[in-house]
Amino acid sequence: MSERLAPGDSAPDFTLPAADGTSVSLSALRGTKVVIYFYPAAATPGCTTEACDFRDNLASLKGAGYTVLGLSPDAVGKLASFSDQESLTFPLLSDEDHAVAAAYGAWGEKKNYGKTYEGLIRSTVVVDEQGSVSLAQYNVRATGHVAKLRRDLGIDA
Repeated sequence: MSERLAPGDSAPDFTLPAADGTSVSLSALRGTKVVIYFYPAAATPGCTTEACDFRDNLASLKGAGYTVLGLSPDAVGKLASFSDQESLTFPLLSDEDHAVAAAYGAWGEKKNYGKTYEGLIRSTVVVDEQGSVSLAQYNVRATGHVAKLRRDLGIDA
């Protein structure tokens, strides 16, 4: 199991391909606050619920100075289809080898229906303007997570 991040830790830098064909680097976002949410698979019920919640709350997150990035082990093509289908207006990043998820503590042992396997742990990490972790939440629920995150960040509706 990869080590989980905690507030005050330096956020590991990364550059990943995005659904729109560009690349996104965390270092290029220095000076802004970044919400990185890790989700297991595009176009599945829970991940769709969570992505749409981020989409629907994007204005208030942006208004509070946050950039949102969604990150999964899906290929760019699948992310592009998912983004188009759900009208997502923030970058979805492809971490196919799950190296970034592992660096953030979002890859590890999971249990489902009595089976144990390695997989992506639904997680959210908030990075401050200086590149340090300000909030790290692991094993979050897809439904209601964005509302809880907004409360934790002190963002009003």
